[in-house]
Amino acid sequence: MFSFLVTAEGSLTTAGYLVCVGAGIALFLLAIFFAGKNSEKNKMSTKQLVFCATAIALAFATSYIKIIKMPWGGSVTLCSMLFIVLVANWYGVRAGVLVGLAYGILQFIQEPYVLSFFQVCCDYILAFAALGVAGFFAKSSKGLLKGYLAAVLARGAFHALGGYLYWMSYMPDNFPPSLESVYPIVYNYSFLLAEALITMVVVSIPSVAAALLQVKKTAVA
Repeated sequence: MFSFLVTAEGSLTTAGYLVCVGAGIALFLLAIFFAGKNSEKNKMSTKQLVFCATAIALAFATSYIKIIKMPWGGSVTLCSMLFIVLVANWYGVRAGVLVGLAYGILQFIQEPYVLSFFQVCCDYILAFAALGVAGFFAKSSKGLLKGYLAAVLARGAFHALGGYLYWMSYMPDNFPPSLESVYPIVYNYSFLLAEALITMVVVSIPSVAAALLQVKKTAVA
C-alpha cells in the first residue's frame, strides 16, 4: 500500500521524502496554531518562533557531527540534543515538545529506519518530543542540567521500547537469550548517556554557562 513511499530496504523514496517534509511542516504549524489558539498569553511571539527555528536548525546541523556512530542506529553527536532542551528551558514543556516533534521529523528525513508506524513513532516522534520534559525543571536550581538529564532519560525510554517491540527480532540467531531483556536499554543509553556526559561537561564550563544565561535572558525578555 505504501510502496511508493518506502522502498523494500526500508528507506524513503523521493515521494516519501516530499510527503514527510510536507507533513512535518504542516504538523508543526498546526501544533503552534492550536497550542495558542484559545489564549493570547500562551501564543508564541515572533521572537520565540525565531529562537525555536534557530534551535532546530542548530540541532539538525550538529546532529551531522557524529563523534561515535552506532551499528544499529543512534550516535554520539556534538551536543545536538542541547538545543531542543534549551527551548524547553526557556519557554516551557509545551514549546519543548513541539520543537522536539519537529526535530524528530527532520531526524526521520535525515536517516529513516522504517519497520512499522509505531516503531517510527517510538524512535522519532515520541523520542524527540520527550526532550520537552526538560521544561519541568526550568525554575529549579541547576534546572538546565537536571532538565537535560531528564530529557535524555525520557528519550531513551522510547528508543528502548522500540527496541523491545521491533529491533530485537533482527538480532542474529546466536544472540544470547539472557541479554534480550537488557540489550535495548544498554544499547540506547550507551550512546545517549555518553553524549549527555559530554554536553553536561561543556555547559558546566563557567564561560559557556555564562553565555547560555545571556542567551536565555535575550530569549525570554
